[in-house]
Order: sequence, then C-alpha cells, then structure tokens
Amino acid sequence: MSDKVVLAYSGGLDTSVAVKWLKERYDMDVIALTVDVGNVADLEAIRQKALDMGAIKALVIDSRESFIKSFVFPALQADAIYEGQYPLATALGRPLIAQLLVKAAKKEGAIAIAHGCTGKGNDQVRLDVSIAALAPQLGVIAPAREWNMTREQTIAYAQSHNIPIPITTASPYSIDENLWGRSIECGVLEDPWNEAPDDVFAWTKSPEEAPSKPGYVTIGFDKGIPISLDGEKLDGVTLVQRAHELACEHGIGRIDHVENRLVGIKSREIYEAPAATILLKAHQALEGLVLTKEQLRFKAKVASEYADLVYNGLWFTGLRQDLAAYVESSQRYATGEVKIKLLKGNCQVVGRKSPYSLYNYSLATYDKGDAFDQSASSGFIHIWGLPMRTQAQAQSLFYQEG
Repeated sequence: MSDKVVLAYSGGLDTSVAVKWLKERYDMDVIALTVDVGNVADLEAIRQKALDMGAIKALVIDSRESFIKSFVFPALQADAIYEGQYPLATALGRPLIAQLLVKAAKKEGAIAIAHGCTGKGNDQVRLDVSIAALAPQLGVIAPAREWNMTREQTIAYAQSHNIPIPITTASPYSIDENLWGRSIECGVLEDPWNEAPDDVFAWTKSPEEAPSKPGYVTIGFDKGIPISLDGEKLDGVTLVQRAHELACEHGIGRIDHVENRLVGIKSREIYEAPAATILLKAHQALEGLVLTKEQLRFKAKVASEYADLVYNGLWFTGLRQDLAAYVESSQRYATGEVKIKLLKGNCQVVGRKSPYSLYNYSLATYDKGDAFDQSASSGFIHIWGLPMRTQAQAQSLFYQEG
C-alpha cells in the first residue's frame, strides 16, 4: 500500500499537474483537499477534476465563516495592510488552509502534505512554516518547487498528459481569490511599466464605466467588527459579500503594487479587494473618532507589525497572539457607524458617529456655544515652547543676524 499525501488542491495549473506528478515521482496516493474561502466558481467540478486526475479521494470544506470570523476580521481590527496597499487576502487564507491540511492528514493517516507553491513566492513560506508549527512530524512536498519547470513548461507538461488547465500561454496569469480579495500575477504584469490590461480584472467595473451617480453605504461596527450595512444586521460572510458587490459596481478596490516579497525580490502584483477597501477605510475612520492621538499613533505601529507577520507567514506565533491581544483591547470602544461615498473607483468617508466619540462639538466649534477657553492658550504655548527656547538660547541653533 502506498503512503498517502494530502494535497492542497485548487484546480489551477500547478496543483492539477501535481496530482499526477506526485504519483509518478513519489508513488504516493493523493488525497486532494479544496478549501472554500469564497469566490470559488464550481467546487463540485474542482472535486471531480481531482478524482479524474488520479486522486484517491477529493475533499471539499466550506470554511468561509471561519475565514471571515477568525482571520479576516481580526486583521481588519488590526488595520493590517501590507506596505500600505495590500489587504493580505491570500496571506490570510494560508494559515487556515494549513490548519485544515494538518487536520485532514491526521484523519486520513497521511505522512505528508503537498502544495502547489513555487520556490520564489511567499505562499510556500506561509504553508510550510504553519504546517511545521501545527504538526512538525508531517513532511511537506512542493512539486512546483522541485520540478523547476518554467510556467510554459508546466503548461506543456499538462497538455502532454491531457490534464485540463484553466490557463494558456496566451493568458498565463497566476490567480488566487477568496472573499477578501483576488491576486493576479505573471504574464505581461511582470513588466511594471505595462498598464494592467482589462482582462486582468474579473470583479470590479472599470472606473470609467462605473455609475456617474455616487453610491452611499453606512457600515455599522461593534468593537471593531462590521455588523451591519445601512442598518441591516448581517453575518460576517454575507456582509463581506454585500460590500464586495457594492464596491465592484463602483469600480472600487483595484490595486497595482510593486511589493517586497519575503524571499527578497520585488514583485509586481495586481489585486482586486473591493470589500476590504471600503471596510478598512470605514474602520480606520471610526478609530479616528474614538481613539486618542497617542492610541492612534501606537496602533499604526501595531498595524504595520501585524501586517508584516501575516504577510511573512507567522500567524501561528506568540508575537502574533500578543499583538492580537493589544488589538482586541484597542477595539473596546470601536462601536458606531461610518458613512462611505462610492464614486468611480474612489471611496470617501463622509460621516461617522459613535456613542463613545471623543469629538466634542462644544470644544471644536467656532460658533455660538464654544466652550474652549482660548485665554489658556498663551500659557500653554509658553510652557510648550520652553524646551525649544532654552535650546535655541543655549546653543544658537537657529540664530541668524540681519
């Protein structure tokens, strides 16, 4: 009896080829595992394709609720955006997939886990490191990392073995998608000077073709978690799907990013992140209302560190847990509503309110009812500027004659 390996199976180029390659190279029985984290077109077709390719079993797991609740929303509370642009959609899905691969391997008596990641991407790190943290006794096989074929050679291998694949040499994009976003790379995108062609985008309308009339949506939050759209309470998956549809209609969520990969290279990536774009912007606006200046400044540092950890595959670490504890504490009063205006690829915060708002109208207004004691300002300024005056007098740093 052959040893078993659980393959993270998407039905794409590399994993479709991997089923046959694992049997040929390692003489292993392949159990395909497809994890539904949203926006998967035809799960039954993917399952059947794995069986047709030679897998002895094909498992499909609906993990959309767990993905949103346990990975996406904690990252949203943290304002985790890698290098200020990437909302980490693919990166957030990998630790969940690793969890499910380990669980399936233990249940099926497999000795190893396989995935379709190449040797120059980030996902190999995210999966390998996560699997090692959860089940160090399991081996990891990465066929695309081992066979060292170019994308064109991999396509040729698939064609020579009658393996149906969703791409061709004319449209060689590598695509990953889930509820939080869609990532696209390869092909003409590898030249960062080339504008991304229209066929790259599958979700969002072109901003030029989006409605000329603006759309508005009010997003309700409870402790930093989005819970409603326009006053209607929704579960996490439904809320993200609704936000996604609305943002797509107005051409919102297109990202063109040259990012720094963990393996040390720069990579040009195209992302579609419609729901993530508007929900992150709304969340940050709410925090601006309920957190102090000092909290916001420190939270920005935590957000950057949190995003780096997720991007670098370090979800299952003590540091990520420590940061998560701080983030949860910071969200105690992040409850309220934010109004977003959507127009031709742009989303703009146009209103926000919270029962815990630190905005005090009587202190902010210049009109009748002003409660700010302006007479105290001169004394405040005198004390505030004391260190600067002392240094200037003692060291003549900025003294100029004439």
